[in-house]
Amino acid sequence: MSFDEYQAHDTVGLAELVAKREVSPTELLDAALARTEEVNPAINAVVRPLKAEARAAIAAGLPDGPLTGVPFLIKDISAQMKGVPTSAGSRLFANAVPDQDSASVAAYRRAGLVIFGKSNTPELGLAATTEPVLWGPSRNPWNLGRTTGGSSGGSAAAVAAGIVPAASASDGGGSIRTPSSCCGVFGMKPSRGRVSLAPFAGEGWGGLSQLHAITRSVRDSAMLLDIASEAQLGDPYWAPPPAEPFAAQVGKDPGRLRIAFTTKSLTWGTMDPECGAAVRDTASLCEALGHAVDEIEAPGDFITMAAAVNVLVSANVQWTIDREAERRGAPVRPDELEALTWSIYEDSKGRSALDYADAMQKVHAFGRIFSAVFEQYDVLLLSTLGRLPYELGVMDTNAADLSSYGETLYSFMPNTQPFNVSGSPAMSVPLAMSADGLPIGMQFAARNGGEAVLYRLAGQLEQARPWAARRPPEAPLRAGRGA
Repeated sequence: MSFDEYQAHDTVGLAELVAKREVSPTELLDAALARTEEVNPAINAVVRPLKAEARAAIAAGLPDGPLTGVPFLIKDISAQMKGVPTSAGSRLFANAVPDQDSASVAAYRRAGLVIFGKSNTPELGLAATTEPVLWGPSRNPWNLGRTTGGSSGGSAAAVAAGIVPAASASDGGGSIRTPSSCCGVFGMKPSRGRVSLAPFAGEGWGGLSQLHAITRSVRDSAMLLDIASEAQLGDPYWAPPPAEPFAAQVGKDPGRLRIAFTTKSLTWGTMDPECGAAVRDTASLCEALGHAVDEIEAPGDFITMAAAVNVLVSANVQWTIDREAERRGAPVRPDELEALTWSIYEDSKGRSALDYADAMQKVHAFGRIFSAVFEQYDVLLLSTLGRLPYELGVMDTNAADLSSYGETLYSFMPNTQPFNVSGSPAMSVPLAMSADGLPIGMQFAARNGGEAVLYRLAGQLEQARPWAARRPPEAPLRAGRGA
């Protein structure tokens, strides 16, 4: 199978070819491996190849599932694979080997996906860029000197560069939507509780983090969410099952939606003019498609929200590091972690259980206030990011001076974290490009449990302004070198 034939199909399309016996799982795997060999030296998206494991899975006989035989990547954090190290982008966990699959990975296997590698992620998923010391930086296929975003940067780069049409991802503050915007692909953060973190965790970062995928097509995202959204015994959160499969929503008329929009940066800074202009253009597109569109001021105290989130995240970072110290019987040293991770760890030590409880109450209060927008509107539209993808090194997580890191971070991603706090589904849709050829994602959110509305709208937008044929320039990728 040639690369042109391979990249002409999304995950659902490739599965249909396998089902019709027009192509074999081995041929698809060979195509994915060939593309990895060709472009991964340039983008560093796949950091742990699992070629032998993938061939063994095919030889053993794949399950008869909806995506049988299609190559797939697993993000190297949150989703665990039995017998395969999960580094979480950290030298501290480089050799941490789980003894069973995560529920989501088990579901992917039952669907017939062929897992052939793990994708790059920043240390402990803490950064909005994917530049870990352990694996080195992932590079944006659209411009090798720019960030892929984070923390699912390896997955987004792999999808954008054509290694796979879909890859697993997770999102605790924007980690699906940020790299989707940077790399010009589609990314849905589902509602809280939609995809279980079992059996290794009940919640991630106090309920902020959700598992799903980054895809090229909307229908792939919907199909993968149908596959992975299986509630597990003991889950602390539970999202109501949809009336129909999410895959059935793509292509359905969304009806006349009430859409609110804002061109502002919610948490910090001012919006890049090109991002703001893209929001207005997208609002006009939605209006042309028959939706009722209003400009609004989004409700909520976003600075207080961000400060409370930092308390929750830092406490979870401390817990992770202290549990590893207990396991090995020796304290974790500063030189085993990146500077940002260590600073977050140290910062948490000065806080109490009361501080954590107070932060959780503030987070929940914000979620109620912010979600009030969905009493009047079906969908909220805003820019996924506040800036175009930064140059690599701008968000240096191992810098000696981190005093400006917070401002740099929130200026870049001011609009994603509120939906992790509220638990609402939110998606980044690749509807715009900057003047110098960088993708700009448009973010749409709905009330909790409202993925069906978003998938119907996304399918309509995909038809109105197709993006699947829009590809990064090939020459730099094939050169196999960095910027």
